[in-house]
Formats: sequence, structure tokens, C-alpha cells
Amino acid sequence: MVDTRFHHCAGPMQLGELLSAAGHAALVPTGEAERPIAGAGDLAAARPDEIGFIADKRYLGALAGSGAGVIVAAPEFAALVPSAALVLVAADTYAAFVDILDVLYPESTMRAARRAAAAVVGLDPSARLEGGIVIGPGAVIGPDCEIGTGTVIGANAVIGPGVAIGRHCAIGPGASLECTLAGDRVVIHAGARIGSEGFGFLPRPAGGRKIPQLGRVILQDGVEVGANSAIDRGTLADTVVGEGTKIDNLVQIAHNCRIGRHCQIAGASAFAGSASIGDHVLCGGHTKIVGLAHVGDHSIVYAEAGVTKSFPPHSRLAGFPARDVKQWRRDMAAVARLGRTTRDN
Repeated sequence: MVDTRFHHCAGPMQLGELLSAAGHAALVPTGEAERPIAGAGDLAAARPDEIGFIADKRYLGALAGSGAGVIVAAPEFAALVPSAALVLVAADTYAAFVDILDVLYPESTMRAARRAAAAVVGLDPSARLEGGIVIGPGAVIGPDCEIGTGTVIGANAVIGPGVAIGRHCAIGPGASLECTLAGDRVVIHAGARIGSEGFGFLPRPAGGRKIPQLGRVILQDGVEVGANSAIDRGTLADTVVGEGTKIDNLVQIAHNCRIGRHCQIAGASAFAGSASIGDHVLCGGHTKIVGLAHVGDHSIVYAEAGVTKSFPPHSRLAGFPARDVKQWRRDMAAVARLGRTTRDN
């Protein structure tokens, strides 16, 4: 969700005012110019005073149950928008919605950078800390942070504005957290980057246009993140890592990913935007999961596997593209036999 402790919203604004400022005044239906818009949200969680968008059939499930009051839709999806929502049809849906976000959340990147840069080494007076906290030399605790008792903040760590960290956590030296809510007993090892902007750009002839990254990272109780790993915040929804999950060093988890409870993800793995895994999933070293693919509960993704589509619970996946491990072994045996036959001939 778009959390105003991290992302300042210029709203509430009237719909006509918002669309005019965004350069899309022609989208305002007759009689709807005064409709109040308080912010933006992803389809699954948007409220009646928020605006969402749909431009990809893979989000039709979220569209059907969306509570958004206004939805910017690609022409082919306009008829599928719930009757309770006002639909705005835009041919270039992504660009129109990004124009709207730029008005609702002006300078989302630069404002966060300025707030962080304004903090001095040490503790901002607006931060709220419980007792028994240890803060290492050179650490920065930004404005409006909340940190629970028993937590240790390592040397030169940076806790960005508004970040909340629970009790008995350990933040390693040189780690940074922004736009993040962390539960109790969370461990972040040295150099990890939590809550940085996701990699979202619209391809344009003049170069990529940044899509505002307005979500958060949620780390539930008992999560551990290895050294130099990166977990990006969501675009509108949150990036979530479930209770008890352990993440190795040098892992990349992109925006909007959903990681289940008590998973283990080995080093150098990479999850593309909106990829997800269920509970108790094991991922070997250097595994890859493409955007929007889901791996079900209690599955194993073997080292070096590349998951290019969704799989049900209790899957055992290997190879690229990933498939059932027994099939992969048969395929590898066939390739080996073919190689021997070729050499013999």
C-alpha cells in the first residue's frame, strides 16, 4: 500500500483537477469532475476514494474484487470494471496512470532522498525508541522512526524516515532500510538494502520513464536477510517476506514479490517483480523466478533452476526452463546418451 509516512500525497484532489494537472482532462466523464481522490492504490487493496488501474489480463482476478472508486483501464478491460467504480479508458494506460501518480505523489524519489540526507549521524529527535537499544558508531536514525526494545543497530547503518523496527532485532553494519516495516526478531546482515526503489520504467523513445515506487517492504517476525541482499519496495502494493523466512547473501527480491512463511532462499537467487512463493518453499543457490510466476507451498526449487511459469504445491523443480525434477533428470540422461552416440559415430 501507499503509506503516507514514506510517500507524501498531494491529495485529496478533485478528479477533474487531478486529471487536468496530469494532462488527461479529456478522460473526465460529465458530472464527475468533483469526485474526491485521496490517493492511489493497487487493485486488490484500493479504497473507494482511491484510483487504480488495469492494463494486463493477469490482474483480472484482482479487478473483479477491487474496491477502487476510479479505475484507469485499457480499452479491452473497460467492460470488466466493477459497476461500483468509475472507469476511465486510456489507450496508453501505463503512461496515463504514471502521469496521475506524478501529480498525486510529486517528487516521490527526491523527497525521500532529501529527508534522508537531512538527517545527521545519530538519532533524530522525532524518532521513538524503547529502552535497551544499542546504536553503533556512525549510524543514522531518521525522523519519525520507531525501534523496539533490545534491538541493535550496527555501525554506519541507515534507518530511513518513518521506518519501524520491532523488538530484539539486529541491523548489521552498513545496512540500510527505507519504506520498511519490520517485525520482532528480524536480522538484517551487513550491507543489505531493504526498501529501495523497485526497477520500474516505461520504455520510451527518449529513454525509460520512471514509474513511481510507492509501496513498502514488510518483514514479518523472525525474518533473516543475508549480507548484500536487496529487497525492493512495491510499486503500489507491498513487497512481503513471511514469518520465519531466511534469505541468504546476494539475493535480489524485486518489487511486489510475495515470499511465504518459513522459506529458505539460498545465495545469488533472483525473484522478478510480482513473483511469489508459498510457505515452506526451499530455493537452492542461483534460482530464478520470472515476474508473476508462483511456486506453491512445500515446494523445492533446485539450484540453478529458472522458473518461467507457476507450479502447484509440493512441486520439485529443476533445470531451465524449470520442470519436474524427474523429467529434468530424464532429459539430461537423454542429452548425455545423444552426446555419446554422436562421439561414437
